[in-house]
Amino acid sequence: MNQISRSALVLGLAGLIPFIWGALTNMVPSAALWGQMNLGGRFNGPYVQLYYGAVILSFMSGVLWGFATKATGRTATAGYTLSVIPALWAFFMTGGGPTTAGMNLIVGFLGLLMLDWHFWRLGLAPPWWMKLRVLLTAIVIISLLPLVY
Repeated sequence: MNQISRSALVLGLAGLIPFIWGALTNMVPSAALWGQMNLGGRFNGPYVQLYYGAVILSFMSGVLWGFATKATGRTATAGYTLSVIPALWAFFMTGGGPTTAGMNLIVGFLGLLMLDWHFWRLGLAPPWWMKLRVLLTAIVIISLLPLVY
C-alpha cells in the first residue's frame, strides 16, 4: 500500500526531463549548442528551468486543491487557502535574474514539500505520496543548483 503508484512514478520522473535538460545545458556547452540549434533558446538553460518550474508549482497548486476537496469544514477551507500558495509564489517570485529566480524556485519547491507533507498527514494524499514527492523534489532542487552557484 505504501508502494508508489507505477503510473505516478513514471509520469513524475518524466516530468523531471525539462529540469534535468536545463541543468545539462547550463553545465555542458555542447548540449546548450545542440539545444539552441535543434530546440531553440526557449528550451535551454535557465529559461526552460525557470519557466517550467513556475508551471509545475502552479500545477501542484491544482493537485493540492484536489486534495482539499476530500476535506470538510475548516480543514477544507484551510486546504483550499494553502493550495494556492505555490502558484502565487511562482507568479510573484520567479521574476528578476536567473540566480534570484532559481533560488526562489528552490525555496518554493521546499515549501511545496512542506505542504505535501501537511496534506499527506491529514490523510488527504495517497499513502505513498511523500515517497514520491521527496524523490521528485530532491531531483528538482539538485537540477536547479547550477542556476544559483
